[in-house]
Amino acid sequence: MWYQKEVRLKPRSRGYHLVTEELLSQIPELSGIRIGILNVFIKHTSASLTINENADPTVRQDFESYFNHAVPEDEPYYKHLDEGSDDLPAHLKASILGCSLNIPISNGRLNIGIWQGIYLCEHRNHGGSRTILLTINGDS
Repeated sequence: MWYQKEVRLKPRSRGYHLVTEELLSQIPELSGIRIGILNVFIKHTSASLTINENADPTVRQDFESYFNHAVPEDEPYYKHLDEGSDDLPAHLKASILGCSLNIPISNGRLNIGIWQGIYLCEHRNHGGSRTILLTINGDS
């Protein structure tokens, strides 16, 4: 069985945002899947997805601090400057973290660790709403 749905997430501030429950609320069909996979794909080049700690919000703050240090704004060698000083670093961060996740489904639930959650990684100061494509493949 295949199921696909496009979801529009509300605009968020720059940073790392836990969106697991928001995404799951959009795909009740997941509960009928005995074994399968969920692909989560973000249709943007300046935001990304990752899976990490879902309990302590300081982890998400540390992600923001780390990536801002690793990929700083206003480097003199950047050429892509038309959309602001945060744009090229946002593209680089999105490429480092990635645009998709593949998550196993077991008995109608995501088969992830108890402390794991899906992050929307917003790398722009004013990124706007983000479009996510959710694709389920599995057997009921």
